[in-house]
Amino acid sequence: MQRSIHQLDVFTQQPLAGNPLAVVLDGDGLSAALMQKIAREFNLSETVFVLAPRNPVNTARIRIFTPTAELPFAGHPTVGTAALIARLRAPEFAGARDLSVILEAEIGVIACTVRLEKNGVDYAYFELPKLPEKVGGASSVALAHALGLERGDIGFDNHTPTLYSAGATFCFCPVASRAALEKAAPDADLLRSATLGARGAYLYTRETVDSGNAVQARMFGTTVGLYEDPATGAAAAAFAGVAHEFEKPEDGEHTLVIEQGYAMGRPSQITLGVVIRDGALMAATIGGHVVSFGSGKIEA
Repeated sequence: MQRSIHQLDVFTQQPLAGNPLAVVLDGDGLSAALMQKIAREFNLSETVFVLAPRNPVNTARIRIFTPTAELPFAGHPTVGTAALIARLRAPEFAGARDLSVILEAEIGVIACTVRLEKNGVDYAYFELPKLPEKVGGASSVALAHALGLERGDIGFDNHTPTLYSAGATFCFCPVASRAALEKAAPDADLLRSATLGARGAYLYTRETVDSGNAVQARMFGTTVGLYEDPATGAAAAAFAGVAHEFEKPEDGEHTLVIEQGYAMGRPSQITLGVVIRDGALMAATIGGHVVSFGSGKIEA
Protein backbone atom coordinates (compact mmCIF):
# COMPACT_ATOMS: atom_id res chain seq x y z
CA MET A 1 0.00 0.00 0.00
CA GLN A 2 1.01 3.62 -0.38
CA ARG A 3 2.27 5.41 2.72
CA SER A 4 2.97 9.12 3.09
CA ILE A 5 6.51 10.25 3.84
CA HIS A 6 7.90 13.63 4.82
CA GLN A 7 11.49 14.80 4.90
CA LEU A 8 12.32 17.46 7.47
CA ASP A 9 15.36 19.42 8.56
CA VAL A 10 15.47 19.69 12.35
CA PHE A 11 17.23 22.19 14.63
CA THR A 12 17.40 24.77 11.87
CA GLN A 13 15.29 27.52 10.30
CA GLN A 14 16.79 26.93 6.84
CA PRO A 15 16.29 23.94 4.51
CA LEU A 16 19.43 21.87 3.82
CA ALA A 17 20.85 22.63 7.25
CA GLY A 18 20.28 21.02 10.63
CA ASN A 19 19.71 17.27 10.88
CA PRO A 20 17.62 15.62 8.13
CA LEU A 21 14.79 13.30 9.16
CA ALA A 22 12.42 11.00 7.28
CA VAL A 23 8.97 10.42 8.80
CA VAL A 24 6.75 7.62 7.48
CA LEU A 25 3.07 8.11 8.31
CA ASP A 26 0.53 5.26 8.40
CA GLY A 27 3.15 2.94 9.85
CA ASP A 28 0.65 0.43 11.23
CA GLY A 29 0.97 -2.96 9.60
CA LEU A 30 4.69 -2.66 8.88
CA SER A 31 6.88 -5.27 10.51
CA ALA A 32 10.02 -4.22 12.39
CA ALA A 33 12.09 -5.96 9.71
CA LEU A 34 10.43 -3.94 6.94
CA MET A 35 10.79 -0.70 8.92
CA GLN A 36 14.49 -1.46 9.19
CA LYS A 37 14.78 -2.01 5.44
CA ILE A 38 12.98 1.27 4.72
CA ALA A 39 15.27 3.14 7.11
CA ARG A 40 18.26 1.59 5.37
CA GLU A 41 16.85 2.75 2.04
CA PHE A 42 16.54 6.35 3.25
CA ASN A 43 20.02 6.06 4.82
CA LEU A 44 19.53 9.07 7.11
CA SER A 45 20.71 9.10 10.70
CA GLU A 46 17.12 8.30 11.77
CA THR A 47 13.78 7.46 10.19
CA VAL A 48 10.55 7.62 12.22
CA PHE A 49 7.45 5.48 11.74
CA VAL A 50 4.21 6.92 13.10
CA LEU A 51 1.60 4.46 14.40
CA ALA A 52 -1.70 4.60 16.27
CA PRO A 53 -1.12 5.08 20.02
CA ARG A 54 -1.60 2.16 22.38
CA ASN A 55 -3.40 4.53 24.74
CA PRO A 56 -5.98 6.60 22.83
CA VAL A 57 -5.41 9.54 25.17
CA ASN A 58 -2.01 10.02 23.48
CA THR A 59 -1.41 11.50 20.04
CA ALA A 60 0.64 8.78 18.34
CA ARG A 61 3.21 6.05 18.83
CA ILE A 62 6.60 6.33 17.16
CA ARG A 63 9.37 3.89 16.35
CA ILE A 64 12.82 5.25 15.50
CA PHE A 65 15.32 3.45 13.28
CA THR A 66 18.85 4.19 12.16
CA PRO A 67 19.97 2.44 8.94
CA THR A 68 21.06 -0.52 11.08
CA ALA A 69 19.10 -0.61 14.36
CA GLU A 70 16.04 0.56 16.28
CA LEU A 71 16.52 3.21 18.99
CA PRO A 72 14.41 3.58 22.14
CA PHE A 73 14.88 7.35 22.07
CA ALA A 74 16.41 10.10 19.96
CA GLY A 75 16.05 13.86 20.10
CA HIS A 76 15.72 15.21 16.57
CA PRO A 77 13.20 12.53 15.54
CA THR A 78 11.03 13.46 18.55
CA VAL A 79 11.18 17.21 17.84
CA GLY A 80 10.63 16.76 14.11
CA THR A 81 7.77 14.28 14.38
CA ALA A 82 5.92 16.35 16.98
CA ALA A 83 6.13 19.44 14.76
CA LEU A 84 5.02 17.50 11.67
CA ILE A 85 1.99 15.94 13.39
CA ALA A 86 0.88 19.34 14.71
CA ARG A 87 1.36 20.94 11.29
CA LEU A 88 -0.67 18.23 9.51
CA ARG A 89 -3.48 17.94 12.05
CA ALA A 90 -3.97 21.53 13.18
CA PRO A 91 -2.54 24.03 10.64
CA GLU A 92 -5.27 26.52 11.57
CA PHE A 93 -3.48 27.17 14.88
CA ALA A 94 -0.37 28.60 13.19
CA GLY A 95 0.53 31.81 14.98
CA ALA A 96 -2.31 31.33 17.48
CA ARG A 97 -1.27 29.14 20.41
CA ASP A 98 0.99 26.29 21.44
CA LEU A 99 -0.19 22.73 20.81
CA SER A 100 0.39 19.60 22.89
CA VAL A 101 1.56 16.42 21.17
CA ILE A 102 1.99 13.29 23.32
CA LEU A 103 4.18 10.61 21.75
CA GLU A 104 4.58 7.03 22.87
CA ALA A 105 8.20 6.00 22.26
CA GLU A 106 10.06 2.86 23.25
CA ILE A 107 11.62 4.76 26.17
CA GLY A 108 8.19 5.88 27.42
CA VAL A 109 5.63 8.64 26.93
CA ILE A 110 7.12 11.96 25.78
CA ALA A 111 5.20 15.23 26.26
CA CYS A 112 5.91 17.68 23.42
CA THR A 113 4.86 21.27 22.86
CA VAL A 114 4.66 22.73 19.34
CA ARG A 115 4.49 26.34 18.22
CA LEU A 116 3.34 26.54 14.60
CA GLU A 117 4.44 29.63 12.71
CA LYS A 118 2.68 31.19 9.73
CA ASN A 119 5.94 31.16 7.75
CA GLY A 120 6.11 27.36 8.02
CA VAL A 121 9.19 27.31 10.27
CA ASP A 122 7.84 25.61 13.38
CA TYR A 123 9.30 25.13 16.85
CA ALA A 124 8.90 22.12 19.12
CA TYR A 125 10.31 21.02 22.42
CA PHE A 126 9.83 18.04 24.71
CA GLU A 127 10.36 17.22 28.35
CA LEU A 128 13.03 14.59 28.90
CA PRO A 129 11.35 11.26 29.70
CA LYS A 130 14.48 10.32 31.65
CA LEU A 131 16.80 12.73 33.46
CA PRO A 132 20.52 12.29 32.74
CA GLU A 133 22.63 10.12 34.99
CA LYS A 134 26.39 9.87 35.20
CA VAL A 135 27.77 6.59 33.93
CA GLY A 136 31.45 7.20 34.59
CA GLY A 137 34.57 9.01 33.45
CA ALA A 138 36.96 8.64 30.52
CA SER A 139 40.70 9.09 29.95
CA SER A 140 41.83 12.46 28.57
CA VAL A 141 44.99 10.82 27.22
CA ALA A 142 43.09 8.08 25.39
CA LEU A 143 40.60 10.54 23.95
CA ALA A 144 43.30 12.93 22.75
CA HIS A 145 45.08 10.04 21.01
CA ALA A 146 41.85 8.76 19.45
CA LEU A 147 40.86 12.23 18.22
CA GLY A 148 44.24 13.19 16.78
CA LEU A 149 44.61 16.00 19.32
CA GLU A 150 47.16 16.99 21.93
CA ARG A 151 46.61 16.19 25.59
CA GLY A 152 46.43 19.93 26.30
CA ASP A 153 43.48 20.24 23.89
CA ILE A 154 41.29 18.16 26.21
CA GLY A 155 39.52 19.93 29.07
CA PHE A 156 38.90 23.52 30.10
CA ASP A 157 38.20 25.13 33.47
CA ASN A 158 37.03 22.26 35.67
CA HIS A 159 35.48 20.25 32.81
CA THR A 160 36.86 16.73 32.35
CA PRO A 161 35.70 13.83 30.15
CA THR A 162 32.60 12.05 31.48
CA LEU A 163 29.94 9.59 30.37
CA TYR A 164 26.28 10.53 30.82
CA SER A 165 23.04 8.97 29.64
CA ALA A 166 19.47 10.24 29.32
CA GLY A 167 18.36 7.13 27.46
CA ALA A 168 21.53 6.75 25.39
CA THR A 169 25.10 6.94 26.70
CA PHE A 170 27.57 9.45 25.25
CA CYS A 171 31.16 10.24 26.13
CA PHE A 172 31.44 14.01 26.69
CA CYS A 173 34.84 15.42 25.87
CA PRO A 174 35.53 19.10 26.68
CA VAL A 175 37.86 20.73 24.14
CA ALA A 176 39.88 23.85 24.92
CA SER A 177 39.22 25.78 21.70
CA ARG A 178 37.17 25.85 18.52
CA ALA A 179 40.37 25.40 16.55
CA ALA A 180 40.97 22.09 18.32
CA LEU A 181 37.33 21.12 17.83
CA GLU A 182 37.62 21.71 14.10
CA LYS A 183 40.97 19.88 13.96
CA ALA A 184 39.63 16.66 15.50
CA ALA A 185 40.20 13.70 13.18
CA PRO A 186 39.09 10.55 14.98
CA ASP A 187 40.36 7.03 14.50
CA ALA A 188 37.34 4.71 14.62
CA ASP A 189 38.90 1.83 16.55
CA LEU A 190 40.75 4.04 19.03
CA LEU A 191 37.67 6.20 19.62
CA ARG A 192 35.46 3.19 20.21
CA SER A 193 37.86 2.02 22.88
CA ALA A 194 38.34 5.47 24.45
CA THR A 195 34.58 6.09 24.74
CA LEU A 196 34.04 2.82 26.63
CA GLY A 197 31.14 1.53 24.58
CA ALA A 198 29.18 4.81 24.44
CA ARG A 199 27.03 5.57 21.40
CA GLY A 200 29.41 8.36 20.46
CA ALA A 201 31.97 10.97 21.46
CA TYR A 202 30.46 14.41 22.04
CA LEU A 203 33.15 17.10 21.82
CA TYR A 204 32.25 20.56 23.08
CA THR A 205 33.96 23.91 23.59
CA ARG A 206 32.96 27.28 25.03
CA GLU A 207 34.13 29.07 21.85
CA THR A 208 31.03 29.59 19.70
CA VAL A 209 30.10 31.31 16.45
CA ASP A 210 27.28 33.19 18.19
CA SER A 211 28.50 34.74 21.42
CA GLY A 212 25.06 34.24 22.97
CA ASN A 213 25.27 30.46 22.65
CA ALA A 214 26.65 28.19 25.37
CA VAL A 215 28.89 25.71 23.51
CA GLN A 216 29.75 24.44 20.07
CA ALA A 217 29.80 20.66 19.71
CA ARG A 218 30.66 17.82 17.36
CA MET A 219 29.36 14.27 17.78
CA PHE A 220 31.17 11.29 16.31
CA GLY A 221 29.09 8.12 16.41
CA THR A 222 31.02 4.97 17.23
CA THR A 223 28.53 2.12 17.31
CA VAL A 224 28.12 1.78 13.54
CA GLY A 225 31.44 2.54 11.90
CA LEU A 226 32.41 6.18 12.38
CA TYR A 227 30.12 9.01 11.37
CA GLU A 228 29.51 12.63 12.34
CA ASP A 229 26.03 13.79 13.27
CA PRO A 230 24.95 17.39 12.49
CA ALA A 231 22.65 17.66 15.53
CA THR A 232 22.23 15.13 18.34
CA GLY A 233 19.24 15.73 20.58
CA ALA A 234 19.81 12.65 22.73
CA ALA A 235 23.35 13.83 23.47
CA ALA A 236 22.12 17.35 24.22
CA ALA A 237 19.66 15.79 26.67
CA ALA A 238 22.48 13.99 28.47
CA PHE A 239 24.56 17.19 28.33
CA ALA A 240 22.14 18.63 30.88
CA GLY A 241 23.91 16.40 33.39
CA VAL A 242 27.34 17.64 32.26
CA ALA A 243 26.25 21.28 32.58
CA HIS A 244 24.80 20.61 36.02
CA GLU A 245 27.93 18.85 37.27
CA PHE A 246 30.54 21.30 36.05
CA GLU A 247 28.72 24.64 35.83
CA LYS A 248 26.65 24.24 39.02
CA PRO A 249 23.89 26.63 37.88
CA GLU A 250 21.85 28.50 40.47
CA ASP A 251 18.29 27.51 41.31
CA GLY A 252 15.80 28.51 38.64
CA GLU A 253 15.25 27.98 34.93
CA HIS A 254 18.18 28.22 32.51
CA THR A 255 18.43 28.07 28.71
CA LEU A 256 21.55 26.86 26.89
CA VAL A 257 21.83 26.96 23.10
CA ILE A 258 24.18 24.37 21.60
CA GLU A 259 25.76 24.84 18.18
CA GLN A 260 26.47 21.68 16.20
CA GLY A 261 27.04 20.65 12.59
CA TYR A 262 29.06 23.75 11.64
CA ALA A 263 32.09 21.70 10.57
CA MET A 264 29.79 19.69 8.26
CA GLY A 265 28.16 22.67 6.56
CA ARG A 266 24.85 21.84 8.28
CA PRO A 267 24.67 24.41 11.11
CA SER A 268 22.23 23.43 13.84
CA GLN A 269 21.06 25.02 17.07
CA ILE A 270 19.61 22.92 19.87
CA THR A 271 17.92 24.64 22.81
CA LEU A 272 18.46 22.89 26.14
CA GLY A 273 16.33 24.06 29.03
CA VAL A 274 17.10 23.02 32.62
CA VAL A 275 15.29 23.52 35.91
CA ILE A 276 17.39 23.58 39.08
CA ARG A 277 15.86 23.33 42.54
CA ASP A 278 17.84 23.12 45.79
CA GLY A 279 20.93 22.54 43.66
CA ALA A 280 19.45 19.48 41.95
CA LEU A 281 18.52 19.02 38.30
CA MET A 282 14.74 18.59 38.44
CA ALA A 283 13.71 18.75 34.78
CA ALA A 284 15.07 19.45 31.31
CA THR A 285 13.74 20.09 27.82
CA ILE A 286 15.14 19.80 24.29
CA GLY A 287 13.82 22.05 21.55
CA GLY A 288 14.50 23.48 18.14
CA HIS A 289 13.07 24.68 14.85
CA VAL A 290 11.79 22.38 12.12
CA VAL A 291 11.40 23.03 8.37
CA SER A 292 9.87 20.80 5.73
CA PHE A 293 12.06 19.78 2.80
CA GLY A 294 9.65 17.59 0.86
CA SER A 295 6.97 14.90 0.89
CA GLY A 296 5.79 11.99 -1.17
CA LYS A 297 4.64 8.37 -1.16
CA ILE A 298 6.28 4.99 -0.82
CA GLU A 299 4.96 1.51 -1.60
CA ALA A 300 5.32 -0.71 1.45
